[in-house]
Amino acid sequence: MRIYINYRQSNWSEWLTTTEFVFNNKVCISIKSSPFKVNYGREPRIGFEIRKRRKHAKAEEFVKEIKKIYKKVKAALRKLQKEIKKYIDRNMKKAVEYKVGDRMLLSTNNLT
Repeated sequence: MRIYINYRQSNWSEWLTTTEFVFNNKVCISIKSSPFKVNYGREPRIGFEIRKRRKHAKAEEFVKEIKKIYKKVKAALRKLQKEIKKYIDRNMKKAVEYKVGDRMLLSTNNLT
């Protein structure tokens, strides 16, 4: 939005709908699809495209297509989640395990 709004940032609310459309139409790398397609099962119409007269898909076929898209998205997100966890875990230190009777030092800086 920064490139569209004026330097005083007083007209940002006018650009919210455009920004939302652009964001929802952009293909996400992790799910390899746009959020719009994931929600509605198709890409949005852009501009003045001429609609062709054709029969609409049956509701059952539409539901099957949406479920197939959701399944792909879930698999992609699970894969991404595993990759991120592997990366984070690689840099984590093991937590110290304390047992009953272990001694430790306690800072008294914040004790009142």
